[in-house]
Amino acid sequence: MKKNNSKGIRTTGRAALAPYSLWAMIFILVPLLFVVYYAFTDNNFNFTLENVEKFFTATSNIQNGDGTSREVHTYILIAFRSLKLAVISTLICLLLGYPIAYIMSRAKERTQKTMMTLLMIPMWTNFLIRTYAWMTIMQDNGIINNALAALGLNRIKMIGTEGAVIVGMVYDFLPYMILPLYSIMAKMDDRLLEAARDLGCNSASVLRRVVLPLSMPGVVSGVTMVLVPAVSTFYISQKLGSGKFLLIGDVIEGQYVANNFHFAAAIAMVLMVALLVFMAIFKYLTSRRMNGGR
Repeated sequence: MKKNNSKGIRTTGRAALAPYSLWAMIFILVPLLFVVYYAFTDNNFNFTLENVEKFFTATSNIQNGDGTSREVHTYILIAFRSLKLAVISTLICLLLGYPIAYIMSRAKERTQKTMMTLLMIPMWTNFLIRTYAWMTIMQDNGIINNALAALGLNRIKMIGTEGAVIVGMVYDFLPYMILPLYSIMAKMDDRLLEAARDLGCNSASVLRRVVLPLSMPGVVSGVTMVLVPAVSTFYISQKLGSGKFLLIGDVIEGQYVANNFHFAAAIAMVLMVALLVFMAIFKYLTSRRMNGGR
C-alpha cells in the first residue's frame, strides 16, 4: 500500500511539473539551442568556428597617454570591462541589500508588507523611464549639480562615466538582490539567534556564525539574479554612459542591428559559458563555506 501511495505521489508530482517543463523547453532550451546553432554557422548556415575565433582574435589599436599606441583584443577587453562593472554593481547591491533584507525579515508583519511595497513600487515603472530619470538627476544641469552649484561647490561630471553606469545598475537591479535574501532570512528560526546569544555570541558573531551561513543560498540566488543582467545590459550604458564606452551588451545589440546574427550569437554564447563557469566556481566556494571548508 505504501509503495502504491509513493508511486501515486511521484506521478502527481511529475504531472504538476509537466507544464513548467514544457514551458522551460520551449522558451529556454530551444532559444539556447538556436544561439549555439547560429554561433557555429555562417550566413549560409555551414558549420564554422570563425565567429568564436573572431571574438578571441579581433584586435584594435588604442592610444596610450604618451602618444604611442598599442594593440589590444577588442572584444575580450570589452568583456572584461562589462564583467568589472557588473561585479562592482553586484557587490554594492549585496552590501546594500543584505542589511535591508535582514531588517525586513526581523520586522513585524505589517512593517514587512510596507517595506516590500516600497521596494516593488519602482519596479512597476518602465525600465527605460527609470533610466531616463537618472539621466535627469546626474546630467550636467541636473538636480545634483544644481544643488552643488547652489552651495557654491564645483559641478561634477557624472553622465558618460563608469560611475554613472554603476549607479544605474545598482538602482535597477537592487530589488533582485533583496528579494531572494529576504525570502531565505524570513524563514530563519528566531530561536537559533536567541540560542547563539545565550551561548555568548555578540551581534557580530551571530551574524557571522548563524545568519550568514543560513542565508548563503539567498546570497547565491541574489548574486546570480544581479550579475547576469548587469553583465549583459546595454541600455543603461548607452544612456548613462552616453555611448562613450562599449559593454558586451552594446556589442551584441550592434551586431544584431547590423544583421550579423551569427557573430552576435557567438558573443552571447561565449558570455553565457563564461557566466556559467563563474557562477559554478562561486557556488562551489560558497558551498565549501557553508560546509565548514570541507
